[in-house]
Amino acid sequence: MAEVVGRRIRLVHWNTAEAEARAAALRTGGYEVDATPMTGAALREMDVSPPDALVIDLSRAPSQGRDVALAVRLRKATRSKPIVFVDGDPSKVAAIEALLPDAAFTTWGRALDTLRRAIAEPPRDPVRPASGLAGYSGTPLPKKLGIKPGSVVVLHGAPTDVAGTLGDLPTGATLRRSDGGHRDLTLWFVRTRADLERGIARMARLGGEGGLWILWRKKAAAPGTDLSEAIVRQTGLAAGLVDFKICAFDAVWSGLRFSLRRRP
Repeated sequence: MAEVVGRRIRLVHWNTAEAEARAAALRTGGYEVDATPMTGAALREMDVSPPDALVIDLSRAPSQGRDVALAVRLRKATRSKPIVFVDGDPSKVAAIEALLPDAAFTTWGRALDTLRRAIAEPPRDPVRPASGLAGYSGTPLPKKLGIKPGSVVVLHGAPTDVAGTLGDLPTGATLRRSDGGHRDLTLWFVRTRADLERGIARMARLGGEGGLWILWRKKAAAPGTDLSEAIVRQTGLAAGLVDFKICAFDAVWSGLRFSLRRRP
């Protein structure tokens, strides 16, 4: 077998059994393949030790595969790494190709050949999406979240790369990670149900007036999570809040926006 240049591959697949079978097929080509579930922590680990290429299966959860690719392109450490999309519904593949025309698109039958070419000729000027939600619509993420010019947004438990995910803020809008002082909007990133239940009363009091986003990790990004949209909604309602908007923040996080329930 010829020596493989660029051995380390990150496989993104949303079915564990199928992922291992696909990883085994890639290993026959001489590659070292990481097929563990794609999580927020896994994205951050790639900043430290980027793979030589990403292979993203689109046959399951194509929108999540797209979001991972967008997140990879937003991160400086991984932006120039080749991305190979495999299989998927033609109409959905075409939409992703419009967003990332410099990625490679192939089938599993031709994946090894496509991967070799992609690694040998990585994108010279990689397409950089405006935000992690470029695949949803042309509406910028700050606008989806309700961040307005001059507003103060307080972050609780936010990932370190949250500013990059948000992209350009409206004029005069600022992010703050500390309590105290005026706030117009609060983004609370919650990782466990226990944390949600322990902090909901305080966060309802702090963020309810201006608006509170409670964000949780998607099950595909955090397979062991004990949070869901239903649990977040029920907990918020029990704390005197009412939800009125939902938003996908990026490939890892989803959120519900709450406000204080008006008294009759």
